[in-house]
Amino acid sequence: MRMVFGLVLLVGVVLAGGAVYMAKNYIGAYQNELARERAARVEAIPTVNVFVAERTLKYGEPLTTEDVRLVSWPENAIPEGTFLDDGTLFPDGQPDHRVVLRAMEKDEAIMAIKVTEPGEEAGLTARLERGMRAFALRVDVASGVSGFLRPGDRVDVYWTGRVEGSGSNRDSTEITKLIEPGIQLIAIDQTAAGDMDGTIIARTVTVALLPNQVAALAQAQSTGSLSLSLVGADDDTVAGAIEVNQKSLLGIKTEEVKVQVEKERVCTIRTRRGAEVLAIPIPCTN
Repeated sequence: MRMVFGLVLLVGVVLAGGAVYMAKNYIGAYQNELARERAARVEAIPTVNVFVAERTLKYGEPLTTEDVRLVSWPENAIPEGTFLDDGTLFPDGQPDHRVVLRAMEKDEAIMAIKVTEPGEEAGLTARLERGMRAFALRVDVASGVSGFLRPGDRVDVYWTGRVEGSGSNRDSTEITKLIEPGIQLIAIDQTAAGDMDGTIIARTVTVALLPNQVAALAQAQSTGSLSLSLVGADDDTVAGAIEVNQKSLLGIKTEEVKVQVEKERVCTIRTRRGAEVLAIPIPCTN
């Protein structure tokens, strides 16, 4: 009996060992196949080395070679303006630093729009495109959209003032009119950083305009009051001609006064010539 029990135990141990060995081989083969599939998937996506931020960068900080590093980036997902090699980020023969214009997180791609040119400071001149001019507008809590404006936002500018009538109508009328749609803000007070914290009740905002637009806003600011209306970040519509006065606001229609022109009076006398009666015109006495 003992021999039979021992034999059965031995057979069970052998079978258990065989099952463990087979399971181990099966798991190992599955893991190897999975690793080969992952490697093939990685190789199927072409990558390019791009520069990313080595640490969190804030507006106004200098950007040097110690603040960036190269990483592999999918070739079909590279943001426009990303630096791909050291020769474009820090060209030979030029200053070896740039200045951060927009805050960047660690491992974020370095883009041309987020940094200045080599050796250039982060002033307003670095944010002005060719042909554009910076112009400051006075605002308060009402006209400045309650402190929700940030550099980089776009606003519509409305003018409110009194306009003298023309022709026979000499009465002055107060109107509100859209004079500049979708202009870009480049600074709030003395801050040009786009990552401002909290709500700031600004006293001035600086906008980027063409020279003729600067002249128009200067005239508008000196002859009336300006109000800003914030445009949505993804709003690509352009506001048309908008003008409102008190009568159109209240729905009052202007009636045209028709001047009746008195017809010229004609006075006549009647005379008979034979069988014919003639009417002869004469000057009217009254």
